[in-house]
Amino acid sequence: METIYGNLQGLKSSQLKQLQRLYHQRIPGDRITTPEFSQRLAAISTEVNQPVCAYINRRGQVIRVGVGTPRQTQIPPMELPRYGAERLSGIRCIATHLKPEPPNEAALTAMALQRLDALVVLNITGTGFTRRGGGATGYVKEAYLAHLIPQESRTLITSPAAFKVEDNQIQTPSWNISPPMGLDDLADQDLVDLVENLEAEFQREFIAQEVHADHDRVLIVGLMTSETTPLQFQDTLAELARLVDTAGGDVLQTIQQKRSRVHPQTVVGEGKVQEIALTAQTLGVNLVVFDRDLSPSQVRNLELQIGIRVVDRTEVILDIFAQRAQSRAGKLQVELAQLEYMQPRLAGRGRTMSRLGGGIGTRGPGETKLETERRAIGQRISRLQKEVTQLQAHRSRLRQRRQHREIPSVALVGYTNAGKSTLLNALTNAEVYTADQLFATLDPTTRRLVIPYGETNEHQEILITDTVGFIHELPASLMDAFRATLEEVTEADALLHLVDLSHPAWLRHIRSVREILAQMPITPGPALVIFNKIDQANSETLALAREEFPLAVFISASQRLGLETLRHRLAQLIEYAVDSR
Repeated sequence: METIYGNLQGLKSSQLKQLQRLYHQRIPGDRITTPEFSQRLAAISTEVNQPVCAYINRRGQVIRVGVGTPRQTQIPPMELPRYGAERLSGIRCIATHLKPEPPNEAALTAMALQRLDALVVLNITGTGFTRRGGGATGYVKEAYLAHLIPQESRTLITSPAAFKVEDNQIQTPSWNISPPMGLDDLADQDLVDLVENLEAEFQREFIAQEVHADHDRVLIVGLMTSETTPLQFQDTLAELARLVDTAGGDVLQTIQQKRSRVHPQTVVGEGKVQEIALTAQTLGVNLVVFDRDLSPSQVRNLELQIGIRVVDRTEVILDIFAQRAQSRAGKLQVELAQLEYMQPRLAGRGRTMSRLGGGIGTRGPGETKLETERRAIGQRISRLQKEVTQLQAHRSRLRQRRQHREIPSVALVGYTNAGKSTLLNALTNAEVYTADQLFATLDPTTRRLVIPYGETNEHQEILITDTVGFIHELPASLMDAFRATLEEVTEADALLHLVDLSHPAWLRHIRSVREILAQMPITPGPALVIFNKIDQANSETLALAREEFPLAVFISASQRLGLETLRHRLAQLIEYAVDSR
């Protein structure tokens, strides 16, 4: 039995049968509609006293009938046969309207969200016109034809725009609405010619604006709640944009919303979800990234309504780690973190959207495991946990050997992109990969360093280790999976806490690193704060840092400024740490 969508409450069985019979109607392939079909739709709408919508494909088949407005009966993006910024969906909507007015913005936005070939709005009389000799006929008073405008298709509609008449056409920022017309004039409209011309323009515009094919086209969504200050919120969004860039995505736009609390189903409100969906399809976005962790049900709800992949901040970070992992130990820990994160999110992924298509959130050693049975995933996690435990034991034995030889050890810690690898290279002439990226290095690197020791300045050999960078709200799955790597921090005799002083949020970075260190099972050793990139910081920031952290060392690792002072302060730190054992 054919499904009727929308509000069916109060409808009689005879009325439902009339609606179901619409599925048996056929419209000529080159016509938008026919007068007969329009009048039949209007007659049913008059009888049920509600708007009725019929969705027709390019073969002229009615594929969906709904009771309600185009907004209330629209087809979810996931169910559309064709969906993309460079083309239309291949479906047109014939809708009735109970008031004598042009299509409203809700209906036009529904058209844009579904990328309909066309939207026809039939204003009905409510009673029909009286025939000679009695009876009613001709329920349609006037019709409007609307379609998207390719030249303005990328423009986001966020607020009602007043209709204005130009050259006998009613215009809005991204669609075109015809003047009112009769059914015969509507039937004369050539659908094939209209669609071919529109899609040719959409295709040209899409190619002109398309970003690199290997990159995800990303829309960032940020939610500011009462728990966050405006400055913290903007810092978070800027950092997320850097993360997306590091992962290989291109941020096309950022959408923000301020709410007192997170919406339990979709994080942001229903209207904002519609705005996200509209922006995504007009910009040709293929990935939406949220600035906070999403529950499995929130991801499914959002993907169903938006029609493209939705990931959260943690998934972007995991993807970066998957790209950066070079050693077997690094790949092992990344796979464990990905599987632990993805396990509760597997339900429904296979049915709604494959995660194996490539792009942010799909890479990594464990990507072929993500759509297997939950039991198999659990078994794989158990095996990886055992291997990480063995890795812990192996690294523990290496540390014990170093400690047996009584060589002091120092761990470099700090926020990601603070310059830890650059400093290690500057101090030890190591050749660790460095780049102005977040999480440029993932695997820990240990090198020997000779420093002056004691009042006689005798040379002493120490070991210095470059560790994985920290980040605000480091995902719990990474904390667990990288416990073997993070033990390099807790087992070190002392820490060098490196801070990027040129970053506007340097104070927040310090707090974030200290919070992560406080969560570690073993209290790390004494730490020396080192402010890096002083050559890029302004004088006010330098003065504030000196006032807040009078014992800190100020350097520029890339310019090799202040390194000699650092070596002497490092020697004092080691002496204090060894005496405190």
